[in-house]
Amino acid sequence: MKLTEEYVILKDVRFHAFHGVMPQETKVGADFIVNLRIGYPLEQAMESDEVGDTLNYAEVYDLVKQEMKQPSKLLEHVAGRIVQTIGQHFPLVTSIDLTLMKQNPPMGADVEGAGVEIHLINDKSV
Repeated sequence: MKLTEEYVILKDVRFHAFHGVMPQETKVGADFIVNLRIGYPLEQAMESDEVGDTLNYAEVYDLVKQEMKQPSKLLEHVAGRIVQTIGQHFPLVTSIDLTLMKQNPPMGADVEGAGVEIHLINDKSV
């Protein structure tokens, strides 16, 4: 068989953070969910069974956690910082799919969440 796509995934990672435009969002904060699907060459790790040959998802989590700690008005800004940081720390990343959702946003609607979804391809790897 031929390996055609390879991803490391972080699913439904929960954070309490202080992102938002409304004053109560910056004081009380809100709950957020982050989902990541990161394209990364995994073939060597499939053979070696060594963590050094893969994208360490614990290290990715730590980067996301640091970015989520920095308050921003817009989720777009937070998402942009997250993908930029991941790309800078892991140059072998081929793509990133990120969803960042605010749970129960203060918008006067019965909605589970609102957020952003972005898809990036590393143009150096294409």
